[in-house]
Amino acid sequence: MAEDDDLDLRELDDQELVEQMWDDLYDGLADEIVVGTNILLERGWPPYRVLTEALVEGMRIVGVDFRDGILFVPEVLMAANSMKAGMSILRPLLIETGAPRQGKMVIGTVKGDIHDIGKNLVSMMMEGAGFEVIDIGINNPVENYLEALEKHKPDILGMSALLTTTMPYMKVVIDTMKEQGIRDDYVVLVGGAPLNEEFAREVGADAYCRDAAVAVEKAKEIMVRKHNMSA
Repeated sequence: MAEDDDLDLRELDDQELVEQMWDDLYDGLADEIVVGTNILLERGWPPYRVLTEALVEGMRIVGVDFRDGILFVPEVLMAANSMKAGMSILRPLLIETGAPRQGKMVIGTVKGDIHDIGKNLVSMMMEGAGFEVIDIGINNPVENYLEALEKHKPDILGMSALLTTTMPYMKVVIDTMKEQGIRDDYVVLVGGAPLNEEFAREVGADAYCRDAAVAVEKAKEIMVRKHNMSA
């Protein structure tokens, strides 16, 4: 089966292959994404072009249907894992070529909370959109966030919580950032099932993201504004 797929993919012209890769991403077919990525590279496509035109655009389509309730978390995770398979080939090449990044994000679930599906989804979709993502995992005290900010100097800090008992900890992190005079150096996005816009405002976050697709949209908007302000 795989050999037939390989032959089929090789017979497609570039545009047909890219569109087939969008379909394969949508269907969570990691092996086909690996094959398609390698074919485009063999045809002389720069790694950044493969990333943006094949993988990122494919994940954008997935993100739209996720936002609109056509796709659900299991399908998006499969698509994101397929994206990761392609990224594993492209990442070292992108580093070599110094490809432009959308921006950088540190993300982690707050202290007392061990839920990570939503966070992982955001991480994968942000990476799929061209962001560099540093995922610091679950159950993070304020010290972990501050250390990651100091070490990685991201544009965005993302915090996730799934419990009503843990979500107030986001305010502890943001208040500590204010005390240390670094709050305005970063854009803070918060998300998780029990949160809402009002909570985000109360704790001093820049935005509430109800799902991974919204997180990507907000992050892109923020980076555009940031570039325009510095231009």
